[in-house]
Parts: sequence; C-alpha cells; structure tokens
Amino acid sequence: MHEFFNATDWLVERHVREGRGDRIAIRCEGTTTTYADLLEEIKAVASGLRALGVRPEERVAMVMLDSVQFVATFLGAMRIGAVPVLTNPLLPGRDLAVIIADARARILVISSERAGSLETLLPDAPEIQHVVRTDEWDSFAQSTTDQSDAYDTWEESPGFWLCTSGTTGRPKLAMHRHVDLKVTSDTFATNVLGVTKDDRCYSVGPMFHAYGLGNSITFPFAVGASVVLVPTRPPTPAMVAQTIAKEKPTLFFCIPTFYAALVNADLPSDAFASVRLACSAAESLPAETFNRFRELFGVTILDGIGSTEMLHVYLSNKPGMVKAGTSGVPVPGYDIRVVDDEGSECGVDMPGKLRVRGDSAATGYWCRSKTTRETFRGDWTLTGDLYVRDGEGFYQYLGRADDMLRIGGEWVSPAEVEGVLISHPEVLEAAVIGSPDDEGILRPVAFVIPVDQDQTALPAAAFGDLLIQYCREQLAGYKRPRQVHIVPDLPKTATGKIQRFRLRQPTE
Repeated sequence: MHEFFNATDWLVERHVREGRGDRIAIRCEGTTTTYADLLEEIKAVASGLRALGVRPEERVAMVMLDSVQFVATFLGAMRIGAVPVLTNPLLPGRDLAVIIADARARILVISSERAGSLETLLPDAPEIQHVVRTDEWDSFAQSTTDQSDAYDTWEESPGFWLCTSGTTGRPKLAMHRHVDLKVTSDTFATNVLGVTKDDRCYSVGPMFHAYGLGNSITFPFAVGASVVLVPTRPPTPAMVAQTIAKEKPTLFFCIPTFYAALVNADLPSDAFASVRLACSAAESLPAETFNRFRELFGVTILDGIGSTEMLHVYLSNKPGMVKAGTSGVPVPGYDIRVVDDEGSECGVDMPGKLRVRGDSAATGYWCRSKTTRETFRGDWTLTGDLYVRDGEGFYQYLGRADDMLRIGGEWVSPAEVEGVLISHPEVLEAAVIGSPDDEGILRPVAFVIPVDQDQTALPAAAFGDLLIQYCREQLAGYKRPRQVHIVPDLPKTATGKIQRFRLRQPTE
C-alpha cells in the first residue's frame, strides 16, 4: 500500500490538526483568513465540486485572480483528488479556450472580474458543463462542508497542471504530482530563503504561474507563515509600494521587468524597509537593475532561474553569496550540468545548454509525447537555456538556445547585448533579435523602451544612434546592434518573459 500524502492536508489541515489553526494564513484586501478559516473554505469548495460530480483525477479549469477563492479552489480540488489546471486569467477567451479544451475539463471556476471572456471561451471549449463564478460563490461553496478526510492520494498521485509560459509559441500543460510542492519547499524555501512561521510573503508574480504558486501558497503554508494576496492585475509600482507599507511583508518576490519599473518609480528609500529578502526569477536580472535596487532601497535581490517543468527555482544566488548578473549556484537538492551539442559536460567559461535534475520535475506534458521525450531525458530535464559557469561556480544566463545569433561566424547572446543596453541610464527595457540586412546577412537588432517615453530629449533616430555608439564602446563589433527601434512596450508572457518570436514576425 502507498503511504498517504495529500498536498492540501500537508499545507493546511495539519496546521489545524496540530493546534495552529488560529495563525494568519492570508491577508487579502484588508481581510484576515486564519488556517482554520481557510480549511473551512477548502472543504466548502470540495463539497461544491463533489456536488457537481467532479471525480478523482478529473481536471478543474481555473481562470482566477489571486484571492482566497483561488487558494480554496486549488487546494479544494486537490483535496478530493481532482486536478486543478491553472491558466492566465488575463488571456482573451479564445486563448483560454485552447488550453481548457486541451485539458478536457468539464468544470470551470472563474473570477467574476474575468467573466467577460466567457462569451468567446465557451464556444471553443465544448466539454465545459459547469461554470462557477466567484460572484456566485455562496451557492457553489456548500454551506454543509465536506467533513470527510482528504482523498487517499499519495506522493506520486496526479496533483495539478501548469501552462508553460509560451516564449516560443503555444503553451503546453506540464503535469505535476502532489509531492512536487513539498520538494520545492524542502529545497529553495528551506535552503535558500530560510522561510519560517514568522515570515509574511508577498509575490508580484501571480499564483497561476509556477513561480507565484510557490511564493504565495507552498512556501508560507509549508511552515505556517502568512501570505499577502492582491487580486488587482496588472500591478503598478505605486500599488506595490502601498501594499508593502500596509502589510509589511518580510519576503518579496518579483520579476526583472517589474524590478526595473520599481527603480524608476521615484519611490521613497524606505519603501522596502520590512523586506528581509527580495527574490527574482522568470528572466535574468540585469546587474544594473540589481545594483540600483540595492542602492535605492538597501535590499539585496537574490536572482535565480526556475521553470514550469521544475516547478520553482533550481539555480539561485544566496544570502551572503551573491554575484550580480548571474543566476547564482545550484539550489541544494538539484544537480546542474552545462553540456555541448553532443551531451558532453562543458568546462569553466565554456557556454553550453543547461540541464537540471531534481525531484520536483513534471511527469511530462499532457498529450505531447514527442515534446515530453525531447525535454525529459531520464533523470534530466533539458531547459532550452544557454549558460556558462565561471571559476567561482556561478552560472550566467546567455539566452534561450533558439535565441542565440550566429553573426559573422561568431555566437552572440541577446542577453549580453540587452544587459549593455539596459545599463544606459535612459533605457528601461531592451530586447535583441537577429534580422537579415539588405544583403541577407543576419545582424543584431534592438528594441528599446526608454525610461521616460514622453520626455526623451532626443528624437527616436538620434536616441537609437546614441545607443549604438554606447554599445560600440562596450561590445565587440559583431555584437553591436545595427538598428535600434524605440518602442512603447515589448511582447511578453504573463510572467514577464520576452516573446522574441513575436518581434521576429513581420509587422502588418
């Protein structure tokens, strides 16, 4: 017989069972939810799902903003052995329909704020039989809550599905087990962050994504700590600063593009006074942003890298062991290799493709057998990222393998060129791709967002020339952008990753 393990029992119910039910689990829009309160919400959702005929291992689609209801739905589904499928609630209905139809979900739970997407969602997701809106919550979450024990799952049982971020196109559904949540707590949360029951977590990264899911559910609930949830999307620097001033979180989780917005938002120097550690993931954090944040607010950002497939961060800088511009060192519990095209391990300062091994790896992609075999090779997961390891053991991100540019017979990392552009005081964000010139030769081309788009002193063409000259002083000739396009924004995934494939598409 398998030993019982249900993630909901481990994250919430054991705290109530062991006398910690009165501890604060969630602070959301001025409302406090204790662990005992949360357990009742979870049981109510479990009852509601059972009343709709949801069976173990059946998918429950979620189109939800961060909220107590999100947490209760995610954990309520897992409590009865069902499989919550997390989606980006800000996607248009037609895009959500593709994901939900792919998952073959019968039940959809949606935040009322996003109910407008149902008109275009439902026609293309024909297997949906029941839609639960959060403004109809009382009729769904049964008043006579489920008092039975959590469903008899075990560590290997199907737990939840996450959408990959879609940096190269259509997202896939990565399948995770119940125990994968515990693994990320035992590794990154324990060995890097040192999360305790006295911490209060606040994540700008939303819970539908692997990074935010760990920050806002797994890490605080694993130790009986609390989390601050803010349903408003998208966030603004002013809103984040107000939330920190009011809720005083000790752990702050964000992404590089939003850190860049924070350092340019004219916030007071004590805006992050309560924060003992700040974390970054999703994309590589430029050294310039790291340094400016620490100078402005006195807080060191621990930059790292993770993935939907591995559920959370597996490479990270650590307290007292930080090197700006790098993704840090392997998180205890994970093995890292940088290999060449033949799979042989690369030496120090030799770039190669990153592979990771750890117990939080997904079991595969739903109905994507070919892609599953290409990505998961035995114990190792192929990340698709290019990295180089220096003599001190720190790993530096060079870009996605399919984003690297072959210029004049030499390899160019877009991330390196972007880092130089972002170091210019007038540049907020940058993205670099390869584009053929008039003679058909591939050249680096940059897309840049100025810090102040309304008050840039120079015209766009002159500003572009200025940046090209700036790069000429810091980069080899073949790496220097031949064109600079000044743009108001960059195409990104919900977690802030730049979708370079969209920049390469011809404009209409």
